[in-house]
Amino acid sequence: MNNITDTVKHLIIINVVMFVGTLTVGGNPIGENVSFYNWFALHFPQNATFQPWQIITHMFMHGGFMHIFFNMFALWMFGTAVEQRFGDKKFLFFYISSGLGAALSMIGYYYFSFYSGLNVLTEAGIDKAKIIETLNSGMYNTAWQQIMGATDMQQFITVFNSTMVGASGAIMGVLVAFGMLYPESKLMLIFLPVPIKAKYFIPGIIALDLISAITGQSFFSPSNTAYVAHLGGALSGFLIMWYWKKTQFNKNRWD
Repeated sequence: MNNITDTVKHLIIINVVMFVGTLTVGGNPIGENVSFYNWFALHFPQNATFQPWQIITHMFMHGGFMHIFFNMFALWMFGTAVEQRFGDKKFLFFYISSGLGAALSMIGYYYFSFYSGLNVLTEAGIDKAKIIETLNSGMYNTAWQQIMGATDMQQFITVFNSTMVGASGAIMGVLVAFGMLYPESKLMLIFLPVPIKAKYFIPGIIALDLISAITGQSFFSPSNTAYVAHLGGALSGFLIMWYWKKTQFNKNRWD
């Protein structure tokens, strides 16, 4: 589209630097239980590996070459146009806020899932602190399976040990902003070369994420995609845009 803007360029550089760090510092391949990944990926807050800064740093981490490529391509393609309308400081605020909304949505979803299982175990007479301690030791009690069932126990353990990385949530917010600022712009998917106006294209992408979040069925993304985070980022972006549009005649206006 247009030449890259300064904030978008700096965000891409930070993402690339962090990705190189993931590949080179503390071990390889990506996703191993190594220091760099553990420092900066977002862990479930009850996990001992969680640190407060991960709420921000996970936005600059990625799980593979295709992951970072498509995210940075989308950031350049849509973020440049949005930053040109917002200016650098407002765009950065919007980007980070959308990413935070995505992270909090995913954490909220995980908390609901985890505490549903935790309540089952505590109601069976197992001490909550002991459960957390056991999970943080990297182990679990096989008796839990008899109480919860195999599937629910696996979900319980998976959530506790989950990690979240990627700029996708923040970029979903940017996509929403682009759609609201440039609704008549025509966009195409690489594998569906049919031009569709942004005001239809972007809600369509969000609808697919919603279906995937509900059904677990992946359309264009890997099966481990955090669809709830995508929806949280999109919703955060929409709410900010709605507020700025509503107050467009005061200091909070978007242009």
